[in-house]
Amino acid sequence: MNETVAEDRPPPVKIKKYANRRLYNTGTSSYVTLDHLCQMVKEGVDFVVHDAKTGEDITRSVLTQIIVEEEGKGQNMLPVNFLRQLISFYGNNLQALVPGYLEHAMQSFAHNQEQIQQYMSSLGGLFPFGQQLEEMGKQNMALFQNAMKMFTPFPLNKAPGAAPGGGAAPSGGDEESELRRLRQELEEMQRRLGELSRKKTD
Repeated sequence: MNETVAEDRPPPVKIKKYANRRLYNTGTSSYVTLDHLCQMVKEGVDFVVHDAKTGEDITRSVLTQIIVEEEGKGQNMLPVNFLRQLISFYGNNLQALVPGYLEHAMQSFAHNQEQIQQYMSSLGGLFPFGQQLEEMGKQNMALFQNAMKMFTPFPLNKAPGAAPGGGAAPSGGDEESELRRLRQELEEMQRRLGELSRKKTD
């Protein structure tokens, strides 16, 4: 079934980026800007960006550029503390867990996006449960920080297989367990949002 869905989905639009930083949409045979690509994302149009000379897939870096451009326009969605925390994970042995965690978090938020927007619209744009969301975010970050401490690299004076307390090093199974716990926290966030939405309808 998944293969059928994948076949029905149109292939991503191919964008070429040239040395002069110009972006070329091969689908429309026209040059585009980062603003155009930003709008494509918002419209759900999938695309991939390749370096015109080397053929390298540079989609990730271009998407990052779009975020930087949007932040530069004053549309600040990324809190400073979040950016600092994210940077601190580069090179950390929890780095491999971060993409999956963030992706799952955004999927959970997107799942409730329509409910949240409808609720806000009915209240004239107010956001009465922002405090609850903030609290849930703090709880998730606290859990993530605890997980980070568990996998902090061992001191240099310890044996490679020894943990700081003298026990065995965390195994791959422990990492999977922590990831499951993180996902459970996000599912709890989703459940609470659902309850808040139901309260409004009751």
